Amino acid sequence: MTINNNVVIAQSGGPTSVINNSLRGIIETCCLFPETFRKIYGGYHGIEGILKEELIDLGAQDKEEIALLRTTPAAGAIGTCRYKLKKHQDEDFKRVIDIFKVHNIGYFFYIGGNDSMDTANKISILAGESGLDLIAVGVPKTIDNDLGDTEFKLIDHTPGYGSVARYWSCMIQNVNEENRGSCPADPVMVIQAMGRKIGYIPAASRLADPDREMPLQIYMAETGLTLENMADLVNNELERSGRCIVVVSEGFPVSDLGEMKDGFGHTEYSSSKSTVEQVVVNYLNSVGLKARGATRGQVPGTDQRHAIIYASTVDLEEAYRVGQKAVLIAQDGESGYMATILRKPGLIYNVYYDKVPLNRVANSERTFPEEWISGNGIDVTDTFLKYARPLIGEDWVSVPLVNGRQRFAGIRKIFAGKKLPEYIPQAYREV
Repeated sequence: MTINNNVVIAQSGGPTSVINNSLRGIIETCCLFPETFRKIYGGYHGIEGILKEELIDLGAQDKEEIALLRTTPAAGAIGTCRYKLKKHQDEDFKRVIDIFKVHNIGYFFYIGGNDSMDTANKISILAGESGLDLIAVGVPKTIDNDLGDTEFKLIDHTPGYGSVARYWSCMIQNVNEENRGSCPADPVMVIQAMGRKIGYIPAASRLADPDREMPLQIYMAETGLTLENMADLVNNELERSGRCIVVVSEGFPVSDLGEMKDGFGHTEYSSSKSTVEQVVVNYLNSVGLKARGATRGQVPGTDQRHAIIYASTVDLEEAYRVGQKAVLIAQDGESGYMATILRKPGLIYNVYYDKVPLNRVANSERTFPEEWISGNGIDVTDTFLKYARPLIGEDWVSVPLVNGRQRFAGIRKIFAGKKLPEYIPQAYREV
């Protein structure tokens, strides 16, 4: 067992509606083993907060506030970041080790996606090389569901995906009512989905209509379709149904969007100069519709990853349990692993929690299986629906209200005393 028994928990990348339930799972499970885990800190805004020695004392928080993390969405509680520790940033790596040493950190839990697992893996390796007795464990999260492998043997699905899939299932039902009512004037509705160039999120819109009764078309980046193909397919649907709902991936190839990159090097489509939705709307209106009226569009944006009222109760439970599993891995003295969720075979949906080496999931990118895309390129198969349907749950999450307002966790910014000189993260000095 490590002689350093303090804990740091941090988050990285885009938030989800259930990310704080993983945080809660780690905190509450650590508290069950006071002989192993002593002080529990949160890195304020992820690895950036660790570099700046901004460590929130999570053990000093009211238990009620920790419990409220269950239905507190996004990353406002302890913050997140998009700061990546790259190979050449030797000063940053040394700083992390120095922070851990001076605060007697023996356990590091990092909640995030593929880039975050890379960071956790690098820190685990560096700690060993630096003589620091550190146990580093990754906790998966990403709405994109692109962490792991295409065989689903490393992880079946990531916490966060079930909730965004539920969001799209519900939203497309609402959109269908709007489109059905207003189609004489607005026959085509275009909605842009997150997920970059990986199609799991737009694919989830089919959960709204598993019997395929809506005039719904799904355009994922993986299909290779073009705007010209889209115009033909939309007009074919207009001739059949008089209306059409188009769900398009934010990574669908349309034109130069003036793309911006985040700290991980990923395209931030919502920060770019234009959007796929706007390009599609303009294009369909310019080439003409085989129906009276015009194409309209909308971009739900980050709402799909923080709307707690749409959170999946299954997702909430699994996010908590995978956080618990991470602590049990650490309690067993095992470092360099990510806690994972795997599906048990059989007709009835069930999962179990295990561990996989961080170096197997670090920087991994799971693509959408080609066999789950329908032959016409604008739909998904029933096999995908069988995979995704259990993840969205059966009921609404109960979010506490006080005076009509959502009651979120109030994590107080009680910071550990700083023991090292001020520090500017290396990448910010290189700009």
